[in-house]
Amino acid sequence: MSETENTGPILAALGITALNEMQVEANIAIQENNEVVLLAPTGSGKTLAFLLPVLSLLKTDVTHVQCLVIVPTRELALQIEQVWKKMATGFKVTCCYGGHDMQTEVRSLAEPPALMIGTPGRLVDHILRKSFSCKNISALVLDEFDKSLELGFQEEMTEIIGNLHGLRKKVLVSATAIAKIPAFTRVKSPLVLDFVQDKAQKSKLTVVQVLAEKRDKMTRLIQLLSYLGAESTLIFCNLRDSAEQISNILNEEGIECAFFHGKMEQEERERTLIRFRNGSVLYLAATDLAARGLDIPDMKHVIHYELPMKGDEFTHRNGRTARMLAEGTAYILTSDDEVLPDYITRKPKILDLPSKLPLPGGSEWRTIYISGGKKDKLNKMDIVGFLIQKGKLEKQDLGLIEVKDNISFAAVKKDKLKSMLNLVSTEKMKGKKFKIEVAR
Repeated sequence: MSETENTGPILAALGITALNEMQVEANIAIQENNEVVLLAPTGSGKTLAFLLPVLSLLKTDVTHVQCLVIVPTRELALQIEQVWKKMATGFKVTCCYGGHDMQTEVRSLAEPPALMIGTPGRLVDHILRKSFSCKNISALVLDEFDKSLELGFQEEMTEIIGNLHGLRKKVLVSATAIAKIPAFTRVKSPLVLDFVQDKAQKSKLTVVQVLAEKRDKMTRLIQLLSYLGAESTLIFCNLRDSAEQISNILNEEGIECAFFHGKMEQEERERTLIRFRNGSVLYLAATDLAARGLDIPDMKHVIHYELPMKGDEFTHRNGRTARMLAEGTAYILTSDDEVLPDYITRKPKILDLPSKLPLPGGSEWRTIYISGGKKDKLNKMDIVGFLIQKGKLEKQDLGLIEVKDNISFAAVKKDKLKSMLNLVSTEKMKGKKFKIEVAR
């Protein structure tokens, strides 16, 4: 594939002007080699790096699934699907994952997609149901393949790959190298593209330690957030209960904080990420599920309220900041008698926080919910025009707008929210009345 000739319209659709070095090399390597391991940092554009060469493999005259992308989490599956749809390739994609309505997926698979994306457990379910045929699948991508090992998907992955008898191309993608490629991948002698080592040498990440006296980490966390101010910040912990507890306590103290973990319902997870993406919520207490594979913006700060057991997860958490050579800081919050794990090889500088600081100001944004989406023929410009004309908003009063299939969300300045909702309460958009309210 010629980058300049064939990718131009795709890059334009994605809103970027050129591929980065990693994407160019991956595009060529995946097309020219049957086994490729691509290692690249979080936020470097790995999804596009493998989707472009996948596109070059697809044939218009094949009416079955041609490429399978297996991912460990539903969020990553949805993110890849979103990128593919933005690319406007003309090839159908279907996304399958636990928590999604099975019959909806089965109906979609009745007209087979060229590209199928899914989590291991749900893909096994479809294979057992014979929802789709594996006979024309010639390409397999395992994204965040190291994470699939940690989550115990070996049995499901072995079952899936065992059904792919026509495989010619296998691509393994991750932000972390592992010592040994698992046997179930059937990958024998891959070409390895390692951009992680290069990034580590150029990283502008600063790691500092914040000490909490008498094990009172929550008080210290509040002081740290007050010190950092009103900026998007991820607060990492190890347990789901911890994420909820941190969120609840911070909210009681007057600091609005959401939580995010794998036990939440899918819709609740998606809405939480939307509010965090658009800045309506500045602080997110999360498990390692938020360390990778999520479509959230780069941020200046990540806080380790609890350190992970493994160094890889520490690296992935930190990958949420200082991405693509930007600067960022990871704050390690520990009790003053706590020993740092061996994977932290350099002793971090101790940050001495002022004892008295005003609490950080809240977000200036709020998220509104709109009961219509792409299937109602709504797009971003429709929503912008409606809220400006009927809601009397200025352009600067509107933030990020996300249009889903059946619903939409928009960030609106908090001080304009009430009057806007009153003004649009009886108005129609594109000739139809939609429910518009503050998103919950």
